[in-house]
Amino acid sequence: MSSDQHFVIVGGGLAAAKLAEALRANDFPGTVTLVGKEEWLPYERPPLSKEHLAGKKQLPEFTVEPRQWYRDHHIEVQVGTTVEGLDRAAKTISLPDGSTISYDKLALATGSTPRTLPIPGADAPNVYTLRTIEDSDTLVELFSSAAQRIVIIGAGWIGLEVASAARNAGVEVTIVETAKHPLLGALGPEMGEVFADLHRAHGVDLRLDAQVTEITTKDGIGTALATGVKLGDGTVVEAQAVLVAVGASPNIGLATDAGLAVDGGVLVDEHLRTSDPDIVAVGDIAEQQHPVLGRRIRVEHWANALNQPAVAAATMLGKDASYDRLPYFFTDQYDLGMEYTGYAAPGEYDRVVTRGDVAGREFVAFWLDADNRVLAGMNVNVWDVTDRIKELILAGEPVDPDRLADTSIPL
Repeated sequence: MSSDQHFVIVGGGLAAAKLAEALRANDFPGTVTLVGKEEWLPYERPPLSKEHLAGKKQLPEFTVEPRQWYRDHHIEVQVGTTVEGLDRAAKTISLPDGSTISYDKLALATGSTPRTLPIPGADAPNVYTLRTIEDSDTLVELFSSAAQRIVIIGAGWIGLEVASAARNAGVEVTIVETAKHPLLGALGPEMGEVFADLHRAHGVDLRLDAQVTEITTKDGIGTALATGVKLGDGTVVEAQAVLVAVGASPNIGLATDAGLAVDGGVLVDEHLRTSDPDIVAVGDIAEQQHPVLGRRIRVEHWANALNQPAVAAATMLGKDASYDRLPYFFTDQYDLGMEYTGYAAPGEYDRVVTRGDVAGREFVAFWLDADNRVLAGMNVNVWDVTDRIKELILAGEPVDPDRLADTSIPL
């Protein structure tokens, strides 16, 4: 390719950094510019609710590449810069100072933003979300204070991981969740109950099937510190801080305003190409037509940000590559480590088969369809089985549920 070409990456997270790496690894000789909103070089986000929150890792340890790497590979990095517009006809992006950057190919890796709640008190200064290193640092400081109680609204991955770190730090925790089980959308009721038992066993006050109607404050809503939450039944749960962990919204405003095809996320094909052939999208925002699953899917997990960029870079370079990896995510909570592979949407699986000791939290769970084909698998404190789980899913053939559950029979 011509050394005169200019490829631009919009985004400051793992996906953006990996895309820059992949372009140079594929010997792209042109100019690469990375524009990120945060003040920091791209870093990984899982430690924000895991190792960093537990005081085990600091930012340099999960920064993707040091500044010298970008210099050595001749990649221009503009941190602390918000891209305000995208002109597809002119092939430029616009910056806050009124300047523009021209591109030949563009990659969107704009990530997502935590959702907030439209309820009284939600704008109190000690009502938090978790997305950035600053957010995580704030929680670390909070957990180091004595006699703290926190209310976490939402029993998804972020809410549960923060609860685990808080309890390990001696903080009293109440979780309020509207669903009847934690992680209901991700795991269904069968495995959601495993995590409910886990957190209750570690002293979490878990309020399920409950609605928060107000975040209570001292001297007026929104003008003073939050003092707790009020539930739909009138109960008030007191706390020194509130974390809102009710999911995230993909940052698709730039793509939408530019007229790219969107539907929940930015629509991309199996090559991660958007409706504009000169633009790719990766990570949280990519609503991909998945060649293996045969459907559109958007996954807000680390593995996509890590692995999609190699395919997106190849597409930018005019090579034929498809993103066909199965969805994968992991969590660490207390003494429970878990990996999940595959995709079993709520209402689309027929049963869950477990293999091992569920009560002892050392097992593998499989989601099967009505024809006993494996859709997804989750290994809990059982390791080195992910490849076997993938094989069972990709085979697409019925299994015998009884044999699957029998630990004496190799996967």
